Amino acid sequence: MSWRVGTVTELRDETATARTIALDVPGWPGHLAGQHVDIRLTAPDGYSATRSYSIASAVAGSRVEVTVEKVRDGEVSPYLTDALPVGAPLELRGPLGGWFVWRPEDPAPVQLLAGGSGVVPLMAMLRTHESVASSTPVRLLYSVRDPSSVIYRDELRTLTDGGPRGLTLAWTRAAPEGSDRQPGRVDAALLSAVTLPPVDRPACFVCGPTGFVETVADLLVAAGHDPTRIRTERFGPTGGRG
Repeated sequence: MSWRVGTVTELRDETATARTIALDVPGWPGHLAGQHVDIRLTAPDGYSATRSYSIASAVAGSRVEVTVEKVRDGEVSPYLTDALPVGAPLELRGPLGGWFVWRPEDPAPVQLLAGGSGVVPLMAMLRTHESVASSTPVRLLYSVRDPSSVIYRDELRTLTDGGPRGLTLAWTRAAPEGSDRQPGRVDAALLSAVTLPPVDRPACFVCGPTGFVETVADLLVAAGHDPTRIRTERFGPTGGRG
């Protein structure tokens, strides 16, 4: 797949360490919710570094959005989150991936489970769900350290305020005042209380750090979900997706 050059049209800070980059990519062929792109930076001496980032946007012509979480001592993410200006060219290749995707024509209920910046490809699914006015039930369980770490905070509230979409935030380190659940990791009791039950046969999408993904996938299977309907996406500490 060949490289394309997009132009940065907008930058939005989502948290203190995460930034959304909107690109206009001439000739963009369109993408599916859950796919990703490779982004390549090239230094004046010819050295290049490539990282994969999930697409955050629903399909919208030549516009592509990615949300990048800054990785301490990283080669690519510090530039993308701190130094990249509006109007700059950016090389990208994609869309990539065809397994961890949600298609609006799939009538099955959808259960999304995110850890940290693993919410990015799931946000593309929520945005696509809204853009096509789907009535398919979809739920998001989002595990995050504390309120300041919630990516897309305001938009998530808007997207899940009634209708077929619902949101549960699980705090792992610090909960906001008035929270009805103490900080802690996602467990079987929480899954049972807030996610779609196995009897509904939902398509489950789990994305986040490896430990989160493996734990949640095991919990889903133990709860009775069909393993063939659980799709997972993992990222590591050195520049994976998101």
